[in-house]
Amino acid sequence: MAIEPLAYRMRPKTLDDVIGQQHLIGPHTPLYKMITQGHVPSILLYGEPGIGKTSIAYAIAGSSNLPFFALNATQSGKKDIEDIVVEVRLHGKVLLFLDEIHRFNKLQQDTLLPHVESGGIVLIGATTENPFHDVNPAIRSRCGEIAQLKRLTVEEMCTVLQRALTDRERGLGKYAIDIREEQLTMIATASNGDARKALTLLESVYYASDDVDNTTVISDRAIESLAKRIGVYGDQKGSHFYNLLSALQKSVRGSDIDAAMYYLAHLLESGDLVAVNRRLLVMAYEDVGIANPSVGAHVLAAVQAAERLGMPEARIPLANAVAMMCLNEKSNSAYKAVDAATRAIHEGKTGDIPLHLRDTHYAGATTLGHGGYQYPHDFPIGSFGGWVNQQYLPDELVGTQFYTPTSAGEEKRLAAIYERLQQFKRT
Repeated sequence: MAIEPLAYRMRPKTLDDVIGQQHLIGPHTPLYKMITQGHVPSILLYGEPGIGKTSIAYAIAGSSNLPFFALNATQSGKKDIEDIVVEVRLHGKVLLFLDEIHRFNKLQQDTLLPHVESGGIVLIGATTENPFHDVNPAIRSRCGEIAQLKRLTVEEMCTVLQRALTDRERGLGKYAIDIREEQLTMIATASNGDARKALTLLESVYYASDDVDNTTVISDRAIESLAKRIGVYGDQKGSHFYNLLSALQKSVRGSDIDAAMYYLAHLLESGDLVAVNRRLLVMAYEDVGIANPSVGAHVLAAVQAAERLGMPEARIPLANAVAMMCLNEKSNSAYKAVDAATRAIHEGKTGDIPLHLRDTHYAGATTLGHGGYQYPHDFPIGSFGGWVNQQYLPDELVGTQFYTPTSAGEEKRLAAIYERLQQFKRT
Protein backbone atom coordinates (compact mmCIF):
# COMPACT_ATOMS: atom_id res chain seq x y z
CA MET A 1 0.00 0.00 0.00
CA ALA A 2 1.15 3.57 -0.72
CA ILE A 3 2.95 5.50 1.99
CA GLU A 4 0.69 8.57 1.81
CA PRO A 5 -2.47 8.52 3.98
CA LEU A 6 -5.69 7.52 2.24
CA ALA A 7 -7.17 10.99 2.77
CA TYR A 8 -4.21 12.51 0.90
CA ARG A 9 -4.36 10.03 -1.96
CA MET A 10 -8.10 10.49 -2.48
CA ARG A 11 -8.01 14.24 -3.03
CA PRO A 12 -10.09 15.12 -6.12
CA LYS A 13 -8.12 15.81 -9.29
CA THR A 14 -10.69 18.01 -11.04
CA LEU A 15 -13.82 19.96 -10.12
CA ASP A 16 -16.02 17.10 -11.32
CA ASP A 17 -14.40 14.85 -8.71
CA VAL A 18 -15.44 17.10 -5.80
CA ILE A 19 -18.07 15.59 -3.50
CA GLY A 20 -20.19 18.11 -1.62
CA GLN A 21 -19.94 21.92 -1.68
CA GLN A 22 -22.22 21.98 -4.71
CA HIS A 23 -23.51 25.40 -3.66
CA LEU A 24 -20.03 26.70 -4.37
CA ILE A 25 -18.45 24.54 -7.03
CA GLY A 26 -21.32 22.55 -8.58
CA PRO A 27 -21.66 22.44 -12.42
CA HIS A 28 -24.33 25.14 -12.42
CA THR A 29 -22.43 27.66 -10.28
CA PRO A 30 -20.72 30.75 -11.72
CA LEU A 31 -17.38 29.69 -10.18
CA TYR A 32 -17.44 26.30 -11.94
CA LYS A 33 -18.30 27.91 -15.27
CA MET A 34 -15.57 30.53 -14.93
CA ILE A 35 -12.87 27.99 -14.09
CA THR A 36 -13.84 25.50 -16.80
CA GLN A 37 -13.73 28.35 -19.33
CA GLY A 38 -10.20 29.26 -18.30
CA HIS A 39 -10.81 32.16 -15.92
CA VAL A 40 -9.65 31.40 -12.37
CA PRO A 41 -10.40 34.20 -9.88
CA SER A 42 -8.66 34.75 -6.55
CA ILE A 43 -10.88 33.34 -3.79
CA LEU A 44 -10.94 32.74 -0.05
CA LEU A 45 -12.22 29.39 1.21
CA TYR A 46 -13.51 29.48 4.78
CA GLY A 47 -14.61 26.51 6.88
CA GLU A 48 -13.78 23.91 9.49
CA PRO A 49 -11.00 21.37 8.95
CA GLY A 50 -11.66 18.42 6.69
CA ILE A 51 -14.63 19.77 4.75
CA GLY A 52 -12.87 20.35 1.44
CA LYS A 53 -10.83 23.56 1.32
CA THR A 54 -7.59 21.88 0.24
CA SER A 55 -9.46 19.43 -2.00
CA ILE A 56 -11.21 22.25 -3.84
CA ALA A 57 -7.92 24.11 -4.29
CA TYR A 58 -6.29 21.04 -5.85
CA ALA A 59 -9.38 20.38 -7.94
CA ILE A 60 -9.26 23.94 -9.28
CA ALA A 61 -5.59 23.45 -10.08
CA GLY A 62 -6.41 20.22 -11.92
CA SER A 63 -9.13 21.96 -13.92
CA SER A 64 -6.92 24.87 -14.98
CA ASN A 65 -3.78 25.16 -17.05
CA LEU A 66 -1.94 27.41 -14.62
CA PRO A 67 1.32 26.39 -12.90
CA PHE A 68 0.29 25.41 -9.37
CA PHE A 69 2.12 26.03 -6.11
CA ALA A 70 1.03 25.28 -2.55
CA LEU A 71 2.25 26.91 0.66
CA ASN A 72 1.21 26.80 4.29
CA ALA A 73 1.29 30.18 6.01
CA THR A 74 2.44 28.62 9.28
CA GLN A 75 5.66 27.39 7.64
CA SER A 76 6.29 29.92 4.87
CA GLY A 77 8.16 33.21 4.90
CA LYS A 78 8.95 36.19 2.72
CA LYS A 79 11.54 34.13 0.82
CA ASP A 80 8.89 31.59 -0.23
CA ILE A 81 6.73 34.37 -1.67
CA GLU A 82 9.72 35.79 -3.51
CA ASP A 83 10.33 32.34 -5.04
CA ILE A 84 6.72 32.32 -6.28
CA VAL A 85 7.24 35.78 -7.77
CA VAL A 86 10.18 34.39 -9.75
CA GLU A 87 7.80 31.78 -11.16
CA VAL A 88 5.41 34.56 -12.12
CA ARG A 89 8.17 36.15 -14.20
CA LEU A 90 8.79 32.80 -15.92
CA HIS A 91 5.17 31.83 -16.58
CA GLY A 92 3.31 35.15 -16.59
CA LYS A 93 0.63 33.84 -14.20
CA VAL A 94 0.59 31.15 -11.49
CA LEU A 95 -1.99 29.64 -9.16
CA LEU A 96 -1.01 29.80 -5.48
CA PHE A 97 -2.82 27.84 -2.80
CA LEU A 98 -2.08 29.38 0.59
CA ASP A 99 -3.35 27.32 3.51
CA GLU A 100 -3.94 28.97 6.91
CA ILE A 101 -3.77 32.34 5.18
CA HIS A 102 -4.80 34.18 8.34
CA ARG A 103 -1.36 33.31 9.79
CA PHE A 104 0.46 35.57 7.33
CA ASN A 105 2.12 38.59 8.91
CA LYS A 106 2.12 42.09 7.42
CA LEU A 107 5.51 41.71 5.71
CA GLN A 108 4.43 38.54 3.95
CA GLN A 109 1.17 40.13 2.89
CA ASP A 110 2.92 43.22 1.57
CA THR A 111 5.15 40.96 -0.54
CA LEU A 112 2.16 39.07 -1.92
CA LEU A 113 -0.40 41.83 -2.48
CA PRO A 114 0.94 43.66 -5.57
CA HIS A 115 1.23 40.40 -7.51
CA VAL A 116 -2.30 39.36 -6.60
CA GLU A 117 -3.54 42.79 -7.59
CA SER A 118 -1.74 42.69 -10.95
CA GLY A 119 -3.09 39.18 -11.66
CA GLY A 120 0.35 37.53 -11.75
CA ILE A 121 -0.64 35.41 -8.75
CA VAL A 122 -4.11 33.89 -8.65
CA LEU A 123 -4.62 33.29 -4.93
CA ILE A 124 -6.68 30.56 -3.35
CA GLY A 125 -6.56 31.22 0.37
CA ALA A 126 -7.88 28.72 2.91
CA THR A 127 -8.71 29.49 6.52
CA THR A 128 -10.52 27.91 9.44
CA GLU A 129 -11.07 31.38 10.90
CA ASN A 130 -13.65 33.97 9.95
CA PRO A 131 -11.96 35.90 7.12
CA PHE A 132 -13.75 39.10 8.12
CA HIS A 133 -12.02 38.85 11.51
CA ASP A 134 -8.69 37.23 10.75
CA VAL A 135 -7.71 37.97 7.16
CA ASN A 136 -6.17 41.31 6.20
CA PRO A 137 -8.75 43.55 4.45
CA ALA A 138 -6.26 44.19 1.64
CA ILE A 139 -6.18 40.45 0.89
CA ARG A 140 -9.97 40.18 1.11
CA SER A 141 -10.53 43.08 -1.27
CA ARG A 142 -8.44 41.37 -3.94
CA CYS A 143 -10.41 38.12 -3.81
CA GLY A 144 -13.40 37.87 -6.10
CA GLU A 145 -15.27 35.54 -3.76
CA ILE A 146 -15.28 34.66 -0.09
CA ALA A 147 -16.80 31.20 0.06
CA GLN A 148 -18.02 29.57 3.25
CA LEU A 149 -17.92 25.78 2.98
CA LYS A 150 -20.39 23.42 4.61
CA ARG A 151 -19.85 20.16 6.43
CA LEU A 152 -20.49 17.15 4.26
CA THR A 153 -23.74 15.27 4.87
CA VAL A 154 -23.74 11.61 5.89
CA GLU A 155 -24.85 10.72 2.37
CA GLU A 156 -22.00 12.70 0.82
CA MET A 157 -19.56 11.16 3.26
CA CYS A 158 -20.71 7.66 2.30
CA THR A 159 -20.04 8.58 -1.33
CA VAL A 160 -16.51 9.64 -0.38
CA LEU A 161 -15.97 6.32 1.42
CA GLN A 162 -17.43 4.26 -1.43
CA ARG A 163 -15.12 5.98 -3.89
CA ALA A 164 -12.11 5.17 -1.70
CA LEU A 165 -13.19 1.52 -1.47
CA THR A 166 -13.56 1.11 -5.23
CA ASP A 167 -10.62 3.18 -6.49
CA ARG A 168 -7.93 0.64 -7.39
CA GLU A 169 -5.22 3.22 -8.13
CA ARG A 170 -5.42 5.59 -5.18
CA GLY A 171 -7.82 3.92 -2.77
CA LEU A 172 -8.48 0.47 -1.36
CA GLY A 173 -10.10 -0.96 -4.49
CA LYS A 174 -7.44 -3.59 -5.11
CA TYR A 175 -8.00 -5.15 -1.68
CA ALA A 176 -10.76 -7.59 -0.79
CA ILE A 177 -12.77 -5.86 1.91
CA ASP A 178 -16.05 -7.02 3.43
CA ILE A 179 -17.83 -3.93 4.76
CA ARG A 180 -21.58 -3.48 5.14
CA GLU A 181 -23.51 -0.38 4.13
CA GLU A 182 -24.53 0.30 7.73
CA GLN A 183 -20.86 0.19 8.74
CA LEU A 184 -20.08 2.85 6.14
CA THR A 185 -22.85 4.93 7.67
CA MET A 186 -21.32 4.42 11.13
CA ILE A 187 -17.98 5.75 9.88
CA ALA A 188 -19.63 8.64 8.05
CA THR A 189 -21.69 9.62 11.10
CA ALA A 190 -18.72 9.39 13.48
CA SER A 191 -16.70 11.71 11.25
CA ASN A 192 -19.13 14.59 11.84
CA GLY A 193 -18.90 16.10 8.36
CA ASP A 194 -15.10 15.87 8.15
CA ALA A 195 -14.01 13.92 5.05
CA ARG A 196 -10.40 13.71 6.25
CA LYS A 197 -11.52 12.08 9.49
CA ALA A 198 -13.81 9.70 7.60
CA LEU A 199 -11.05 8.47 5.28
CA THR A 200 -8.54 8.26 8.13
CA LEU A 201 -11.02 6.25 10.18
CA LEU A 202 -11.74 3.94 7.24
CA GLU A 203 -8.03 3.31 6.73
CA SER A 204 -7.47 2.67 10.44
CA VAL A 205 -10.43 0.30 10.61
CA TYR A 206 -9.08 -1.60 7.59
CA TYR A 207 -5.74 -2.19 9.33
CA ALA A 208 -7.44 -3.06 12.65
CA SER A 209 -9.75 -5.71 11.18
CA ASP A 210 -9.17 -9.44 10.82
CA ASP A 211 -8.32 -11.28 7.62
CA VAL A 212 -10.63 -14.20 6.83
CA ASP A 213 -9.83 -16.29 3.72
CA ASN A 214 -7.85 -13.45 2.16
CA THR A 215 -10.66 -10.96 2.79
CA THR A 216 -10.50 -8.17 5.37
CA VAL A 217 -13.74 -8.36 7.35
CA ILE A 218 -14.63 -5.03 8.94
CA SER A 219 -16.07 -5.36 12.44
CA ASP A 220 -18.42 -3.04 14.30
CA ARG A 221 -16.14 -3.27 17.33
CA ALA A 222 -13.18 -1.87 15.39
CA ILE A 223 -15.27 1.05 14.13
CA GLU A 224 -16.70 1.85 17.56
CA SER A 225 -13.31 1.63 19.25
CA LEU A 226 -11.44 3.80 16.73
CA ALA A 227 -14.25 6.30 16.26
CA LYS A 228 -13.83 7.40 19.87
CA ARG A 229 -10.28 8.54 19.11
CA ILE A 230 -10.93 10.85 16.19
CA GLY A 231 -11.67 13.74 18.51
CA VAL A 232 -13.72 16.90 18.30
CA TYR A 233 -12.49 19.96 16.46
CA GLY A 234 -12.51 23.02 18.66
CA ASP A 235 -9.78 25.63 18.61
CA GLN A 236 -10.36 27.54 21.84
CA LYS A 237 -9.20 30.75 20.20
CA GLY A 238 -10.82 30.15 16.84
CA SER A 239 -13.98 31.27 15.08
CA HIS A 240 -15.60 27.84 15.40
CA PHE A 241 -15.38 27.98 19.19
CA TYR A 242 -17.12 31.35 19.29
CA ASN A 243 -19.72 30.08 16.84
CA LEU A 244 -20.44 27.27 19.30
CA LEU A 245 -20.81 29.74 22.16
CA SER A 246 -23.17 31.82 20.03
CA ALA A 247 -25.20 28.77 19.05
CA LEU A 248 -25.47 27.70 22.70
CA GLN A 249 -26.81 31.06 23.82
CA LYS A 250 -29.25 31.37 20.93
CA SER A 251 -30.56 27.84 21.56
CA VAL A 252 -31.14 28.62 25.25
CA ARG A 253 -32.77 31.92 24.33
CA GLY A 254 -35.01 30.00 21.93
CA SER A 255 -35.84 27.44 24.66
CA ASP A 256 -34.55 24.49 22.56
CA ILE A 257 -33.10 22.29 25.28
CA ASP A 258 -31.93 19.54 22.89
CA ALA A 259 -29.93 21.94 20.73
CA ALA A 260 -28.56 23.67 23.82
CA MET A 261 -27.33 20.37 25.27
CA TYR A 262 -25.68 19.48 21.97
CA TYR A 263 -23.73 22.74 21.85
CA LEU A 264 -22.87 22.53 25.55
CA ALA A 265 -21.45 19.03 25.01
CA HIS A 266 -19.45 20.20 22.00
CA LEU A 267 -18.03 23.14 23.96
CA LEU A 268 -17.07 20.98 26.92
CA GLU A 269 -15.33 18.54 24.57
CA SER A 270 -13.38 21.51 23.21
CA GLY A 271 -11.98 22.03 26.69
CA ASP A 272 -12.40 25.71 27.60
CA LEU A 273 -14.45 25.43 30.78
CA VAL A 274 -13.76 29.05 31.78
CA ALA A 275 -15.29 30.48 28.60
CA VAL A 276 -18.33 28.21 28.90
CA ASN A 277 -18.90 29.21 32.53
CA ARG A 278 -18.61 32.88 31.69
CA ARG A 279 -21.10 32.63 28.85
CA LEU A 280 -23.64 30.70 30.94
CA LEU A 281 -23.47 33.33 33.68
CA VAL A 282 -24.01 36.11 31.16
CA MET A 283 -27.00 34.25 29.71
CA ALA A 284 -28.68 33.97 33.11
CA TYR A 285 -28.90 37.75 33.35
CA GLU A 286 -29.12 38.63 29.66
CA ASP A 287 -31.81 36.18 28.58
CA VAL A 288 -33.72 35.06 31.68
CA GLY A 289 -33.21 38.32 33.50
CA ILE A 290 -35.88 39.53 35.89
CA ALA A 291 -38.44 37.10 34.49
CA ASN A 292 -36.90 34.85 37.16
CA PRO A 293 -34.23 36.68 39.20
CA SER A 294 -33.35 33.52 41.17
CA VAL A 295 -31.91 31.87 38.04
CA GLY A 296 -28.83 34.08 38.18
CA ALA A 297 -27.99 32.81 41.65
CA HIS A 298 -28.59 29.19 40.64
CA VAL A 299 -26.38 29.50 37.54
CA LEU A 300 -23.65 31.17 39.59
CA ALA A 301 -23.76 28.26 42.03
CA ALA A 302 -23.57 25.79 39.12
CA VAL A 303 -20.60 27.63 37.62
CA GLN A 304 -18.78 27.68 40.95
CA ALA A 305 -19.46 23.97 41.41
CA ALA A 306 -18.11 23.27 37.92
CA GLU A 307 -14.95 25.23 38.69
CA ARG A 308 -14.35 23.18 41.82
CA LEU A 309 -15.22 19.85 40.24
CA GLY A 310 -13.45 20.20 36.91
CA MET A 311 -14.20 17.92 33.99
CA PRO A 312 -15.82 15.48 33.48
CA GLU A 313 -18.02 16.05 36.58
CA ALA A 314 -18.40 19.75 35.75
CA ARG A 315 -20.81 18.80 32.97
CA ILE A 316 -23.45 17.83 35.59
CA PRO A 317 -24.10 21.22 37.27
CA LEU A 318 -23.66 22.98 33.91
CA ALA A 319 -26.28 20.73 32.29
CA ASN A 320 -28.64 21.63 35.14
CA ALA A 321 -27.99 25.32 34.56
CA VAL A 322 -28.63 25.05 30.82
CA ALA A 323 -31.84 23.06 31.33
CA MET A 324 -33.11 25.59 33.87
CA MET A 325 -32.46 28.54 31.57
CA CYS A 326 -33.98 26.80 28.56
CA LEU A 327 -37.25 26.06 30.35
CA ASN A 328 -37.61 29.34 32.21
CA GLU A 329 -39.49 32.46 31.22
CA LYS A 330 -37.28 34.96 29.38
CA SER A 331 -36.82 38.72 29.63
CA ASN A 332 -34.13 41.08 28.36
CA SER A 333 -35.92 44.24 29.47
CA ALA A 334 -33.44 45.20 32.22
CA TYR A 335 -30.28 45.16 30.12
CA LYS A 336 -32.15 46.73 27.20
CA ALA A 337 -33.01 49.59 29.54
CA VAL A 338 -29.39 50.25 30.49
CA ASP A 339 -28.38 49.99 26.80
CA ALA A 340 -31.02 52.58 25.92
CA ALA A 341 -29.71 54.88 28.65
CA THR A 342 -26.15 54.41 27.38
CA ARG A 343 -27.21 55.36 23.84
CA ALA A 344 -28.90 58.46 25.17
CA ILE A 345 -25.68 59.51 26.91
CA HIS A 346 -23.64 58.94 23.74
CA GLU A 347 -26.18 61.02 21.82
CA GLY A 348 -25.63 63.93 24.21
CA LYS A 349 -28.94 63.58 26.03
CA THR A 350 -27.57 64.54 29.43
CA GLY A 351 -28.33 67.09 32.07
CA ASP A 352 -27.50 68.26 35.57
CA ILE A 353 -28.29 65.98 38.48
CA PRO A 354 -31.22 67.50 40.42
CA LEU A 355 -29.99 69.39 43.48
CA HIS A 356 -32.02 67.30 45.91
CA LEU A 357 -30.23 64.11 44.72
CA ARG A 358 -26.70 65.43 45.15
CA ASP A 359 -24.34 64.43 47.95
CA THR A 360 -24.91 66.31 51.19
CA HIS A 361 -22.39 64.48 53.41
CA TYR A 362 -20.05 67.41 53.85
CA ALA A 363 -20.08 70.88 55.37
CA GLY A 364 -21.19 73.52 52.90
CA ALA A 365 -23.56 71.33 50.87
CA THR A 366 -26.51 73.56 51.76
CA THR A 367 -24.50 76.60 50.68
CA LEU A 368 -24.37 75.05 47.19
CA GLY A 369 -28.11 74.48 47.27
CA HIS A 370 -27.86 70.73 47.72
CA GLY A 371 -30.63 69.13 49.78
CA GLY A 372 -34.37 68.73 49.96
CA TYR A 373 -34.36 64.99 49.21
CA GLN A 374 -37.44 63.13 50.49
CA TYR A 375 -36.68 59.70 51.98
CA PRO A 376 -39.09 57.20 50.33
CA HIS A 377 -39.08 54.87 53.35
CA ASP A 378 -40.83 57.63 55.28
CA PHE A 379 -43.81 57.35 52.93
CA PRO A 380 -45.23 53.80 53.19
CA ILE A 381 -47.41 52.72 50.28
CA GLY A 382 -49.35 49.51 50.84
CA SER A 383 -47.18 46.38 50.86
CA PHE A 384 -44.66 47.90 48.45
CA GLY A 385 -42.58 49.60 51.14
CA GLY A 386 -42.19 53.33 50.56
CA TRP A 387 -42.56 55.70 47.62
CA VAL A 388 -42.73 59.45 47.13
CA ASN A 389 -43.35 61.39 43.95
CA GLN A 390 -40.17 63.37 43.37
CA GLN A 391 -37.96 64.01 40.35
CA TYR A 392 -34.94 61.78 39.73
CA LEU A 393 -33.94 62.38 36.10
CA PRO A 394 -32.27 65.62 35.04
CA ASP A 395 -34.66 68.32 33.86
CA GLU A 396 -33.68 67.69 30.24
CA LEU A 397 -34.68 64.02 30.44
CA VAL A 398 -37.87 64.20 32.51
CA GLY A 399 -40.45 61.87 30.97
CA THR A 400 -37.88 59.70 29.19
CA GLN A 401 -38.62 55.97 29.41
CA PHE A 402 -35.71 53.57 29.06
CA TYR A 403 -37.35 50.50 30.60
CA THR A 404 -40.15 48.66 28.83
CA PRO A 405 -41.48 45.76 30.93
CA THR A 406 -42.51 42.35 29.60
CA SER A 407 -45.21 40.10 31.02
CA ALA A 408 -43.02 37.06 31.56
CA GLY A 409 -42.71 35.11 34.79
CA GLU A 410 -41.85 37.17 37.85
CA GLU A 411 -41.56 40.29 35.71
CA LYS A 412 -45.32 40.19 35.14
CA ARG A 413 -45.75 41.12 38.81
CA LEU A 414 -42.94 43.70 38.60
CA ALA A 415 -44.47 45.17 35.45
CA ALA A 416 -47.76 45.71 37.27
CA ILE A 417 -45.95 47.60 40.04
CA TYR A 418 -44.10 49.66 37.43
CA GLU A 419 -47.35 50.65 35.69
CA ARG A 420 -48.97 51.56 39.00
CA LEU A 421 -46.02 53.79 39.94
CA GLN A 422 -46.23 55.47 36.54
CA GLN A 423 -49.89 56.25 37.28
CA PHE A 424 -48.91 57.75 40.64
CA LYS A 425 -46.43 60.03 38.85
CA ARG A 426 -49.17 61.31 36.57
CA THR A 427 -51.57 62.17 39.41
